[in-house]
Amino acid sequence: MNNIGNNIKTFRELKNFSQEYMADALGLTQATLSRIENGQTSVKMDRLQLIADFLEVDLSTLLSATNNFHFVFNNVANQSGYNYINNQTNSNVDIEIIRKIIQEELGKIR
Repeated sequence: MNNIGNNIKTFRELKNFSQEYMADALGLTQATLSRIENGQTSVKMDRLQLIADFLEVDLSTLLSATNNFHFVFNNVANQSGYNYINNQTNSNVDIEIIRKIIQEELGKIR
């Protein structure tokens, strides 16, 4: 369960959502979301699907035990953002490095 919680936390942080914001949007308490992210409570599949939908990721990505995320930046008709490509390997995601890369890329297109 901890890998699922880590995956949820990774995508929440990449979207710059606070636990409070995400929990409120999903009808959870912040404490419940914290327990989910820390692997201290189980989550039913329907709730995992809601979380995946909210984070705009595939459910299989949240369920994956090993993820290595590569980010593809796009700037189409003045719309900027990023998408991810999930390569399931044994690498860990370094949130701070990815966040810096995203900020640098967004700075280039503004």
